[in-house]
Amino acid sequence: MRRLPVYFLIDVSESMVGQPIEEVQNGMRTIIQELRVDPYALETVFVSILAFAGKAKTLSELTELYKFYPPIFPVGSGTSLGVGMNYLMDCMERDIQKTTMEVKGDWKPIIFLFTDGTPTDDYLASFQRWNDKYRLFCNLVAISIGDNVNTSILEQLTENVLLLRKTDKESFRQFFKWITASIKATSMSVSEQHSDEMQFPETTGISLEKANSSESKRIDENFAVVMGKCQTTNKPYLIKYARNSKDMENLFMDGFRLVGTYPIDEKQYQELSDGRNLGKNINTNQLYGRPTCPCCGNQFGFVICECGNIFCAGKNANDHCPWCGLHGELSSVSGGGIDVSRTQG
Repeated sequence: MRRLPVYFLIDVSESMVGQPIEEVQNGMRTIIQELRVDPYALETVFVSILAFAGKAKTLSELTELYKFYPPIFPVGSGTSLGVGMNYLMDCMERDIQKTTMEVKGDWKPIIFLFTDGTPTDDYLASFQRWNDKYRLFCNLVAISIGDNVNTSILEQLTENVLLLRKTDKESFRQFFKWITASIKATSMSVSEQHSDEMQFPETTGISLEKANSSESKRIDENFAVVMGKCQTTNKPYLIKYARNSKDMENLFMDGFRLVGTYPIDEKQYQELSDGRNLGKNINTNQLYGRPTCPCCGNQFGFVICECGNIFCAGKNANDHCPWCGLHGELSSVSGGGIDVSRTQG
């Protein structure tokens, strides 16, 4: 049987934490449910999910639809697109059946690349490898989630670069409906017409548009993410802030508003992080909103220890820092704020 391999290469960096990664996870479930009732897809489609942040890993091996179950998405530090692309190519080398004198190989693979930020690694060598050996033999669709991606970088990989500007629930729902329709149409094409060129449905009524590289941003300064640790459970969490939109400038001026706090799996976070400390700080005067601890519910999720790290407090008169073990009582700081370390995002 000739398979139609479908890979999802998904950015799980810190800037994706919260609603974006939850919507992608829910969207994957919807895609699989819809494809399972399509006879053409059920006969040909095999799915794999790969995740990348500072490093990359396989969340789901290439699996036929009726056996496939969408995984839980982890989070890591960094947006190493070059690492992700190399990992994808290595997986395809292992997974894809090539055509030989004795057997016809798999159909041309479909790859959906999701990212919401600018690469934090040196991606040029991986891009060269892709363009030299894989580009002509794959259908790659790169999707920019939000307005923070330099789409001219993605256009070095494929002419199919799309922008999902709105990231509300309905926009994500319509977006994943479009992905499902594109896979269905392509699986029908390979089954009936023996053509594995990507079939693109109409995007009318969807917050999805062709990228215009002249509008892309050169740097990604739209998110500020810092890491804290719960003093009750000793588990890490991320505090995510988004740059204020234009309609909020009169309220907060130049700064970042709180999006939410999110517990993370430390082992998976380390596995997907490249381990680099870029030494970038942000002043607390630029951060608006009072986070609570997502692990234990402590009222103050953004307490800064003398060691420079962030932890939670609120239940005890005498607190201890889970990073360095220092004990003491809380005190307030007035004036110019405090510089804290930002993650790579």
